[in-house]
Amino acid sequence: PPITLLDVFQEHARRQPRWPLLRFEDEVYTYDDMERRSNRAAWAFSRHLGLQPGQTVAVFLPNAPTYVWTWLALAKLGCPMACLNCNVRGRALQHALAAAQVTLVLASPGEWFPPGVWHGKFGVLRGPRYLGGSPPP
Repeated sequence: PPITLLDVFQEHARRQPRWPLLRFEDEVYTYDDMERRSNRAAWAFSRHLGLQPGQTVAVFLPNAPTYVWTWLALAKLGCPMACLNCNVRGRALQHALAAAQVTLVLASPGEWFPPGVWHGKFGVLRGPRYLGGSPPP
């Protein structure tokens, strides 16, 4: 079977958990940090949102560590991730969501979506604590 980016990440997390993976502002996140945070997020997505393998999830988050562990969590669940440009709005956003056959959108707490963009087709989750900041312990 082909080796995925998730496979490579998990191998590094097993072999060198304390190695830095990401530096963001004044914080350094190790492989172990990202492994633990993504596991917690995957659990929450599965348990509280009922995500199942194959469900496409759109991610409308800023470039921050949250984005990385969200991607890893979705990959662990087998959920394809539709990466959305945070600047896209209106018809372009509507088209991107429809083309990806999105069932759920994970968005930052401050994101505003104009009426009519959703047409009731998508669930929108805005900034739960484990997405908007550090995940629970």
